[in-house]
Amino acid sequence: MSTGRSLSTRRGGRSTEGDPEKGRQERSRPPLRREVPKSSSAAVRAPKKPGQPPVLAAVDLGTNNCRLLIAVPHGSGFRVVDAFSRIVRLGQGLQSRQELSADAMDRTLQALKICARKMAKKNVTLSRVVATEACRKARNCDVFLERVASETDLDIEIISTDEEASLALAGCLPLLNPNIPNALVFDIGGGSTELVWHRAQNHETERNGSGALDAISLPFGVVTLSERYGGDRFDRATYRKMVEESRAALDEFETRFGIGTAISDGLVQMVGTSGTVTTLAGLHMNLRRYERNRVDGTYLDFSEMEGIAEHLASVGYRERAAMPCIGSDRADLVVAGCAILQGICERWPVGRLRVADRGLREGILVDLLQRV
Repeated sequence: MSTGRSLSTRRGGRSTEGDPEKGRQERSRPPLRREVPKSSSAAVRAPKKPGQPPVLAAVDLGTNNCRLLIAVPHGSGFRVVDAFSRIVRLGQGLQSRQELSADAMDRTLQALKICARKMAKKNVTLSRVVATEACRKARNCDVFLERVASETDLDIEIISTDEEASLALAGCLPLLNPNIPNALVFDIGGGSTELVWHRAQNHETERNGSGALDAISLPFGVVTLSERYGGDRFDRATYRKMVEESRAALDEFETRFGIGTAISDGLVQMVGTSGTVTTLAGLHMNLRRYERNRVDGTYLDFSEMEGIAEHLASVGYRERAAMPCIGSDRADLVVAGCAILQGICERWPVGRLRVADRGLREGILVDLLQRV
């Protein structure tokens, strides 16, 4: 899998490996084969009373969102007992300043304080709090991590792009069709886009089942692309420029693995996990408000997605904000997400994708279950 910049730091440290300016100019991060994903040891155990059942928590702090899941073991899996999600835009302006702004850190800290209170109320015994692209890139991330530690007592782990992709796949495994041997699984984030090529093979891994994994991390997501191209109305040429940028970033990955040939043979399925994909599914289903139980696991044809995406690009921010399942928090970002999605679909015309309202947090819980 792609390691990109090698990062797996804890509170108080940040990798400075490589040339950051060169990294920002790269269209994609080179893939590196890794068949057996390694579990991180960065989980925090809280004191447990005698007889107290295990309670697990997963926090995913991204460039745009802060998300929490609290769950208890149930059968061979887990049952969610509490959840929280808030748009915090931690990476707002990061592309130009290379630093987290004071306002963004304040917003994010308020959300993390809510997470910490919920975790304490549910008596969480084992947790993992991870941060992704915004914290990987920010020069002042150490300052932010110190504030988080002192104000919330949460121990944030900055994970690599490699680990991020592997966890997202682990969270989506229940949606894969076992009769189709290969899968493309992608997560369009705020600051980066992770894509996994999962191929069935005759060995098992604890986290990701039977299969070999390779991944690519694109150094842009809905926030970074929106900051470069705008967030209001897009003419056809501008929208196509975003699509082509996204598609071109995948060419090397296609050349390396010949995914198109497997698609032509009908041997590939596609799963998308991101706010962009779930939003388009909600719009396609004409939901008056978002309903996770109806969206998670549904299918979208590429032609349906393309029609909705191009309509969203043609109208302005106000029109998008008034649409169900979008709202003002996502109206300036959803078109960038659509462009990335369309670039992926044009590069690899599987024909339809399965929508996943799950991903990294669920993957963390799968990991934590193995340690209970």
